[in-house]
Amino acid sequence: MTATRILVTGGAGFIGSHHVRTLLGPNGPPDVSVTVLDDLTYAGNPANLDDVRHTDRFAFVQGDICDPDLADALLAEHDQVVHFAAESHVDRSISGAAAFVRTNVQGTQTLLDAALRHRPKRFVHVSSDEVYGSIRHGSWPETDPLRPNSPYSASKAASDLIALAYHRTHGLDVRVTRCSNTYGSHQFPEKLVPLFITRLLEGRPVPLYGDGHNVRDWIHVDDHVRGIELVRTLGRPGEVYNVGAGNELSNRELTGLLLTACGADWDMVRFIEDRKGHDRRYSVDFTKIRTELGFMTAKDMSSGLAETVDWYRTHRSWWEPLLRRSEKGRELPMRVLS
Repeated sequence: MTATRILVTGGAGFIGSHHVRTLLGPNGPPDVSVTVLDDLTYAGNPANLDDVRHTDRFAFVQGDICDPDLADALLAEHDQVVHFAAESHVDRSISGAAAFVRTNVQGTQTLLDAALRHRPKRFVHVSSDEVYGSIRHGSWPETDPLRPNSPYSASKAASDLIALAYHRTHGLDVRVTRCSNTYGSHQFPEKLVPLFITRLLEGRPVPLYGDGHNVRDWIHVDDHVRGIELVRTLGRPGEVYNVGAGNELSNRELTGLLLTACGADWDMVRFIEDRKGHDRRYSVDFTKIRTELGFMTAKDMSSGLAETVDWYRTHRSWWEPLLRRSEKGRELPMRVLS
């Protein structure tokens, strides 16, 4: 049996490493091999791949997706691409957008150019619900126009459009996923869920932007990866698939759940000035992936958060050095809620 050779970019990061561990784990497809391409910038962690290093179906390449020679060599050797690699933190994009444009736009275009030369069977481009902007009521279908409000989401929107353009212009089998906010183990402690959990486990206060009423739909990383796999294996070329869970919570509501899970109370919350361009509400309509591909979530919010808190509680050696490095020189100014 000939294995399908899959190149996973950004495979040492949070969601990418979950995807790799799923593919090569005991319940994964037996007929795939995986090469991870990751530049190991601050959010890439080789330890995220320790569980799969033993298998001869795994290989790791440290490198930059903007390197055309490297992209060309790797695309020549692989049948499929699942493209996670991206700069992904909104706050960082506000303070410095250049890296986001380079990695998210130029990096995606570099991979697509290599794909054009070597014609992999499919190219799955992993994106975000943030490309749609902010929505007061209802949910975005995949056909809605993109209205990004931050440099991060604008760079992701641009990468979506160029990926889809390579399908329409050149006939590449490109499939795009746009998922809601993802949480789970192995997430770098700068995003809300891991940041709050790790700080609370250390007995330190947590920062909450603005009035805390910004709303997000939350999905466990296992369910996110399940959606990506459905798109990779069953999706249609040139199509966009929203991936959601229907777990809409305000940041204040989510904070309350995390406080309870960590045995803390609201005395540990510090409200800070809202960031620039902070979208009020995200909500994707994921009817398409449900009806076409049979997608269903398996993790409810209560059990998913409890599992996540337990993982961070028992893996302090994984996140403590990352938290120190992340916070060095970047401590958020806090003001007490009046």
